[in-house]
Amino acid sequence: MGDREPGPFGPAVDETFLRGIPKAELHVHIEGTLEPEMMLDLARRNGLALPYASVEEARGAYDFADLQSFLDLYYKGMSVLLEKQDFYELTLAYLEKAAGQGVRHAEIFFDPQAHTGRGVPFETAITGIREALVEAERRLGLSTRLILCFLRHLGAEEAMHTLQEALPYKGWIVGVGLDSSEIGNPPEDFKEVFEEAARHGFLKVAHAGEEGPPEYIRQALDDLGAVRIDHGVRCMEDPTLVERLRDGRVPLTVCPLSNVRLRCFTSIREHPAKRMLDQGLCVTVNCDDPAYFGGYVAENYAALRDGLGFGREDFRAVAENSFRASFLDESDKERRLHEVASFFGR
Repeated sequence: MGDREPGPFGPAVDETFLRGIPKAELHVHIEGTLEPEMMLDLARRNGLALPYASVEEARGAYDFADLQSFLDLYYKGMSVLLEKQDFYELTLAYLEKAAGQGVRHAEIFFDPQAHTGRGVPFETAITGIREALVEAERRLGLSTRLILCFLRHLGAEEAMHTLQEALPYKGWIVGVGLDSSEIGNPPEDFKEVFEEAARHGFLKVAHAGEEGPPEYIRQALDDLGAVRIDHGVRCMEDPTLVERLRDGRVPLTVCPLSNVRLRCFTSIREHPAKRMLDQGLCVTVNCDDPAYFGGYVAENYAALRDGLGFGREDFRAVAENSFRASFLDESDKERRLHEVASFFGR
């Protein structure tokens, strides 16, 4: 499936083409880019013992029954991140890989509570990440934004404390989000935290409708004031919600390989991304936690080509959506959209 062969409308939609498409990445957890090789290297450097004797053994553990089984391993893996240099190297490694896959702009999530809860100061994590973002912009020409995510399983009180910790660094952070275990942790529980974040000028996004029901998407919009929904794939169970998202042009940061690896869908062929796009939803394609889910953004594009028959115009649509849904200034959005148009030849 998909346009693998050259045709009258342009070159084949092969891996080179997919990597070349100018695109924004709007849903990537920086801790989820921790490849096994780096995990083991940092463990050795920081004098930590991991339950894996080799990279192969670590990769062998990446078989998840659901979101929670992934999160258990995810939090264990990030225990190797202790020093500012660790966060710097992690972030720069992702940005270099992303730049090689056509990413011109990246909006990156980080989970400070997963680090402060281990005794790593907030300043250590954000300073290391920030230094890599600045270097990437200078050296790679890749613009970035940083989004602080609250771990919903730790509750609203802890989230409010984390928000207060973030305020001295708010010039480095464009927005706040909500991630971690979705089931049993509805967005409405975090209404006051998001209201306080808005008072300080933060933009608001939220994970909703991945494993949680469509109602969680409504809560993210109505109770949190989210301007973008991360995942959101379960909206397709509710036609009224689909209509609302379409009419409001609410962006959805869809992560196909993640959804399959976490058993939201049994295969890429069952994923609703094509139906979502065909129904006029503002679908973007992203990698989520690529070290754990089998690929970065270009691999997610390839999965949609192979599993759902995405063609040139589908990929043009999601690339354009990615810049329109970003937190770039309008002039920068227009510049990037012109780049997409040039790439596709019109």
